[in-house]
Amino acid sequence: MPKQTRRLTDKEIANTIIRDKEYTLSDGDGLNLRIRPNGTKSWQFRYSDPVTKRINKITLGTYPSLKLSDARKQTQIHRNTIASGINLKKQLSLIKQEEMKKEVNNLYHIADLWFQRKEKMVSHEHAKRTWRTLEKYIFPKLGHLPIQDINRPNTILVLRPIEKAHKLSTIKRLCQSLNQIMEYGVDIGAIDANPLTRIINAFDRHNVEHMPTVRPELLGELLYRIESNDNLTIKTKCLLLWQLHTITRPREAARTRWCDIDLIDKTWSIPKSEMKSRREHRVPLTRYAIDILEQVQPFSHGKEFVFSGERNNETHMSTFTANAALKRSLGMKGKLVAHGLRSIASTALHEQGFDTLIVEACLAHSDQNETRASYNRTDFFVQRIDVMHWWSEYIEASRKNLV
Repeated sequence: MPKQTRRLTDKEIANTIIRDKEYTLSDGDGLNLRIRPNGTKSWQFRYSDPVTKRINKITLGTYPSLKLSDARKQTQIHRNTIASGINLKKQLSLIKQEEMKKEVNNLYHIADLWFQRKEKMVSHEHAKRTWRTLEKYIFPKLGHLPIQDINRPNTILVLRPIEKAHKLSTIKRLCQSLNQIMEYGVDIGAIDANPLTRIINAFDRHNVEHMPTVRPELLGELLYRIESNDNLTIKTKCLLLWQLHTITRPREAARTRWCDIDLIDKTWSIPKSEMKSRREHRVPLTRYAIDILEQVQPFSHGKEFVFSGERNNETHMSTFTANAALKRSLGMKGKLVAHGLRSIASTALHEQGFDTLIVEACLAHSDQNETRASYNRTDFFVQRIDVMHWWSEYIEASRKNLV
């Protein structure tokens, strides 16, 4: 009959003598306590492989961090695994790999990988705003969690206070970003499925308010206000007219650079880094647009930007200058914003009967039909020349009250 191993006690372990050489105390069932010369006491599980019969040893942890009772529990779990015919070392290796994978694949890490791709497809400002919003609302609470542990309940718990603060547009952006991050996690194999699909439905809807604008028939009145206003500088007036004639966004207009203007080809080539769509946008320049450049040229000769700053002419005018002028000086508060100038053009061009694809190209809008967009590689530049000339003539006619 095999000799029974006497079980260890906590008192016996606490009073073990430190020797010059390492020695072992046995607790039975393959559980041993190793006492080293430096005083370290560590648990070790010793077992015979059922197939090869080789003796294997697995470290469980150190005492007293791992208590005697817990070491025995781990030992029994390992013994049950072996009895089930499972290769213990392989299973422990897989568990370790999964734990390491979880540690590396936390939400922040996956979001960072996703963002490296995302920022190439959107404008710099849009990318910066997206990441800043995640840093403020998501990463402090969920960033450290393994992506496998991100689910609807814990995400909703983080987003609900934002909803209660009536920041519904922020909720919408966060839900969009989180959904894209989780989809990216699926694509790279970090998770099997996206648990945040349609999570936006868990919150109140953000009702988009269209930017204030006016009908094309009122364009003449607006132009009169701009022309007759003594409070606006020549540069501000030119900026408003430049944005109107080129149908560009306020930021694109304010950041116009001389190096992107080709007066011979009568083209303004806006770099993709400046565009919302992250694609270069070429604007055909009409004679009225070129007249605006000639008016503003004395104020920014030799400078990088066409509309140089008022206080620092080494930079550009504020992207909010046009908005401020419309609101404060031109009496258009609540009626028209700078971005609404594009809507005036869009309405006039569509009502004139121009092809929608051409009009959308003038506005530098991406084609929402993905199939058509994948085949359509043209920017309709040649066709847009006639459209832009018609629009400039329409503006001039409005100024003279001929429309």
